Amino acid sequence: MAFKKQYLKSKPVCKVTFKISKEEAKQADTVSIVGDFNDWDKSATVMKKLKNGSFSAAMDLPVENEYQFRYLLDDEAYENDWQADAYTMSPMSNEENSVIKL
Repeated sequence: MAFKKQYLKSKPVCKVTFKISKEEAKQADTVSIVGDFNDWDKSATVMKKLKNGSFSAAMDLPVENEYQFRYLLDDEAYENDWQADAYTMSPMSNEENSVIKL
């Protein structure tokens, strides 16, 4: 799991590309990203499945913010991004959320 940050000079946003490998997706047919940036909506950011079995999604996020997020595999299991900028306890459960800092 990983994400790439690309800061735009023309706007106060960062283009973030999220990726999860086939192995990390654990044979999932669908992967979504849920987080502060999409109100934890399971259907808002569905990742595209690539030919090699990995998943990818890109979005523009406002800079100078931190966002909590997780990957949702097959609408059932949540996974953190273990290369996230930080982790914080979820206010909804006893699990940690991944954090991206922009």
